[in-house]
Amino acid sequence: MRELEPFSAAAQALRQARRICVIGSSGSGKSTLSQKLASALGLSYVSLDRDVRWLPGWQERSREEQRERLGAFVNGDGWVIDGSGSSSFDIRLPRTDLILWLRIPRWRCLLGVAKRVCRFRGTVRPDMAEGCPEPLPDRDFLSYIWNFERRYAPRIIQEIERHGPNVPVVTLKSHGEMAHLLDLAGLPH
Repeated sequence: MRELEPFSAAAQALRQARRICVIGSSGSGKSTLSQKLASALGLSYVSLDRDVRWLPGWQERSREEQRERLGAFVNGDGWVIDGSGSSSFDIRLPRTDLILWLRIPRWRCLLGVAKRVCRFRGTVRPDMAEGCPEPLPDRDFLSYIWNFERRYAPRIIQEIERHGPNVPVVTLKSHGEMAHLLDLAGLPH
């Protein structure tokens, strides 16, 4: 994995990137950061949840349809894709200029989900498909967040190495680091 350091190099790469993948655990701030970047850089915002995976009523699209839809987005000129599913890295990473990996502490991700539920419970949040209102998180979802680093980070690293070994990766470990990167890149936050 090609880690980009220091932050000044990461900021320069961010300013120049036209195709950005933002990955990380649920509740890490992927959607918020992705929407800010898309707006500031004049790029399309693609939410894997809203635009690729879900149909109304929490019905999941077929894997084939998801891959087809994602391929159409990825073939576009400029985008920020929000979503961690490493099973689609083979489609995304060959066209990605930069990966922003939000490796936020799990307690902070749980807090992010709690805030999201308080704000959107029973309604559809902007980064989710129509007809998919924000539910109370169940035990499986909370476990997914709590164990994300241990269970999913190794696979993410493996898939980055496999499908995007030359794509620079910027690891952000706090919301403060996100803000610092945006400041260095001269982008609003």
